[in-house]
Amino acid sequence: MRAGAAEGGPQSALLLLLGWTGVVAAAVCGLRTLWEFLGRGLSAAWRRTGPWQAGHADWRLAKVGGGEPAHLAYWWRQSWVDAGSAAAAAPLAVWSALRDRWLRGTVRNLFHGCRPSGRRPTAPLYRLLLVVLVAPGTAVGAPAGAVLAALLLGLVLALFALLLAVVWLGWAAAVPVLRALERGWLLLRGVRVRCPHPGCYAPVPLALHRCPNCRENHAELRPGRYGVLWHVCRCGHRLPASRPLGRGRLTALCPRCEQFLPRAAGTMPVVHTPLVGGTSSGKTMLMAAMVEGLHSWARQGELRVEYATVDDQRAQTGLNQELNRTGWAHATTGGQPRALMLTVARGRRRRLLYLYDPMGESVSDAERVRAQGYLAHTDGVVLVADALADPRVRGRLGPADAERAERARPSAQGPWETYQRLTGELAALTGRRSRLCVATVVTKRDVLDRLASLPVPGARVEDWLTDVGLGPLVRALGHDFRAARYWAVSAHAATGTGPLESEQRRAAEPVLWLLAASGLRTGPLTGSGGGGRPVRQRRRPDGASKGHEGRYSPA
Repeated sequence: MRAGAAEGGPQSALLLLLGWTGVVAAAVCGLRTLWEFLGRGLSAAWRRTGPWQAGHADWRLAKVGGGEPAHLAYWWRQSWVDAGSAAAAAPLAVWSALRDRWLRGTVRNLFHGCRPSGRRPTAPLYRLLLVVLVAPGTAVGAPAGAVLAALLLGLVLALFALLLAVVWLGWAAAVPVLRALERGWLLLRGVRVRCPHPGCYAPVPLALHRCPNCRENHAELRPGRYGVLWHVCRCGHRLPASRPLGRGRLTALCPRCEQFLPRAAGTMPVVHTPLVGGTSSGKTMLMAAMVEGLHSWARQGELRVEYATVDDQRAQTGLNQELNRTGWAHATTGGQPRALMLTVARGRRRRLLYLYDPMGESVSDAERVRAQGYLAHTDGVVLVADALADPRVRGRLGPADAERAERARPSAQGPWETYQRLTGELAALTGRRSRLCVATVVTKRDVLDRLASLPVPGARVEDWLTDVGLGPLVRALGHDFRAARYWAVSAHAATGTGPLESEQRRAAEPVLWLLAASGLRTGPLTGSGGGGRPVRQRRRPDGASKGHEGRYSPA
């Protein structure tokens, strides 16, 4: 009995000591270290998500590259970098606190008979109690608290990573959705931007946009890795990433030639209309008359017409001043033409009109025609026909009429020659000649009306062309193009000093007719000038015209 009691005494004491150690460990863990380590871990993770001092450098931030002068969006990359930094900082903070504060500090002091602060008690019994009753429990409770805190922090960080992945996927999914919506809006409205500048004429799916603060050009200003709604320029200026947010208010440039694009580009359909004719056929004067005619209709309240850029207004003003001063326009020179751009609106529909006035020499041979890149985007052609340049017409003139015709400066190339050099290359460049409309304008009507050797051009200009020997041209136009219409215009009467407003409106009818073919409801304005004939749709075999049923006809 006594031996058993003697043996049971140390075991009981040991069990009692272990139980006490467990109680102390649970108290240290549950009441102190768990919450301390959790707080330290969360605090370290929060601090590592980014620099909280303005202007403080952070090596984790991606530098702005040379290709696009904008900062990558936070959600694209930096969010994951910050999450990784937080995930690494939390366990490191817990381990540092356990090792430095508890194991090397509090636990070590307790096993040496000192208080946690390191102060040594004077009473030997007090030191013994610290070593025997407090130190072991603390040595167990501190690591236990660290382990539990690490597990809880791991669970919190895992939930955070899951939420971050959901947010990242949401932002990433928004990019193609917003791009598709903007692209669909452009396709629905038929908006296809082309550069209007000579030697370029390139399609512009996305323009360069200039930062108004530092003048840097941004080539990726759309929803993407640099931002979904906004981009932040290298200089810190915020730029809208889509047109609904105001991207259209920024200065836009062609990404190929880096020349300025009109503000209206990308907001409305563009109608490309070249005026094709030989040298001295009257193209430049006709274009001036057309522009003045559009403004005449605008003064009557039928249209809203504006110059797309200040350069367009300046160029047209200079041309008008030259016509007022001399009565003639100098021959077009300088290689490929820059488009004269106007915004034309009727009702709620608007169009951006590109008028091209190329040199007459540009259609003198097939190679030069192929070099006219703007022809690839043509929506309708204005064929400028100087009938006095045709040898068959001149052969019918008497001596007095021949002298009068010579003073009118006839073109060196007749309309039939111009058409022959144009039509084949136009089909090759556009691939859709049979879907284009052609407005044929007989120029110098003021001279033609005074020629006794020829009949006077009447309401049916195509019949007059046939009578004077240009029937092959009329038949070819009717066969090769979707629709053809004819006018006879005196640009002299529509421009210069004392212009006739009725003749100006007549000169604008070919352009209004081509705009009507694009969907702008200007068809009713093309029947008042006389000399025009209604649109003739060519019959296509096997019901091929069914795809055009329901479309607005400019007739």
